Amino acid sequence: MTNSELKKQLSYHRAYRDNRLKAAEWVIDNPDCIPELLRYCFEDTSELSYKAAWAFEFVFIEDPGYLYPYFDYFFEKLPTVKLDQIARPMSHICERLCIRYYKKPDTELRNYLTEEHKNIMTECAFNWLITDQKVACQVRAMTCLYYLGTQFDWIHPELEQILQERIHSGSAGYKSRAKKTLQQIAKKR
Repeated sequence: MTNSELKKQLSYHRAYRDNRLKAAEWVIDNPDCIPELLRYCFEDTSELSYKAAWAFEFVFIEDPGYLYPYFDYFFEKLPTVKLDQIARPMSHICERLCIRYYKKPDTELRNYLTEEHKNIMTECAFNWLITDQKVACQVRAMTCLYYLGTQFDWIHPELEQILQERIHSGSAGYKSRAKKTLQQIAKKR
């Protein structure tokens, strides 16, 4: 397989779900291209980067284990994400990681996700929450921080303060998730 084969799979013209899904299915059939796909997500500056991120999101949803061996690279590059089109799928991946780690304990994930990875995820989630991001990214950050806060005591008070300050000016989706997150935090006390 050459790198042009992966690029060909990501060269669709419309971001329809079916096109993204086809690219992801091709990657699943060719898992040796995952390192290259991740490089496109984080290091490419063309539209290929967000098409790669969209495909990788579907790959991860299908089987999170595809990402585990690449955690060091993933978390090293995660703070460099600036484009909304990449931040949204990456925040979705982080949200699912937190749910799999804290709510539905995944033994395999626990062998790969380190304290350093969690620290980076915490930093990124707070950044997504307090910067000008799309609502989908922000609500996923809330979920990440809620679960991470069940392990790290300092997170819930910080998260609670941010949500209380911003809930009134947020969109309906933001308000709904913020209210739910605040209720979850209150129950943990």
